[in-house]
Amino acid sequence: MEKKSKEKLIGEISHYFDNIGVAVIKLKSPLKEGDKIRIKGGVDTDFEQEVKSMEMDHKKIKTAKSKSEVGLKIKEKAREGYKVYKV
Repeated sequence: MEKKSKEKLIGEISHYFDNIGVAVIKLKSPLKEGDKIRIKGGVDTDFEQEVKSMEMDHKKIKTAKSKSEVGLKIKEKAREGYKVYKV
């Protein structure tokens, strides 16, 4: 029997900076440092990571409110439109 997932869709990648490995995430729900997220999209992209640091307007932040856009360093490549879940 498959265990029920507690994943919640919290946003979508609106931009990805390949040269620095940073994704801009448009949030639908709040996000904070220490949260574990999963990024899923395309054929090959599906990974989890902890939120270690976030930026908004080039300033480090600890928490981000719903409907804001944050920059987040991610460990794998991603593309616009990929979904971001909190796990």
